[in-house]
Amino acid sequence: MSGRRAGADGDVALVWAALVATARRTVADGLVVGTSGNVSARVGDLVLVTPSGVPYDRLTPDDITGVDLTGRQVLGTLVPTSELPMHLAVYRTTDAGAVVHTHAVHATAVSTLVPELPPVHYMTGALGGPVRVAPYATYGTEELAENMLRALADRSGCLLQNHGTLTYGAGLDQAYDRTAQLEWMCRLWLTASCVPGLTPSLLTEEQLAEAGARLKGYGQRR
Repeated sequence: MSGRRAGADGDVALVWAALVATARRTVADGLVVGTSGNVSARVGDLVLVTPSGVPYDRLTPDDITGVDLTGRQVLGTLVPTSELPMHLAVYRTTDAGAVVHTHAVHATAVSTLVPELPPVHYMTGALGGPVRVAPYATYGTEELAENMLRALADRSGCLLQNHGTLTYGAGLDQAYDRTAQLEWMCRLWLTASCVPGLTPSLLTEEQLAEAGARLKGYGQRR
């Protein structure tokens, strides 16, 4: 799709408002501290992103920040998030409509311990399977974006070693929900792993596949 969709200006304003609300929610729910983490959403060939270093509670409709799929800024004057390479890599290689990146505590802790989050809960299936950990690279670099893409293969979320999480979805609500579920599963595994002398039971590939198939039909049908 080239250019913006019909009613583009209205679409952009609505999506920006939803993006800001999602970014504020990451702070309210304890998934980020201060201005860490970032959120983006796609409208046609335009990617709206949170700006770098601006507290989310201070963002207004006039602070709208947007780039094209090459990273060229086409909306606003605020500098886009430093993690723009990760966001753009997702949009170029998937059908994502939104991306959420956080520094969630439990997920970041897990990223320092294992190469993959053990499948302790069937919601693992909602992310496409066991969540991989992308090897560490300096934030904001193309190297980090490349590591992330490899960890995301056939998945809708991954952990970033010694860094945080990244999930994507068809829209902001789905991307955020996947982030929240990932943090919850990391907390669950850490909690279960703390019991002396016991090891958490894990789900099999078959069990995860069955759960994943059922989750695709979860919820109300319109």
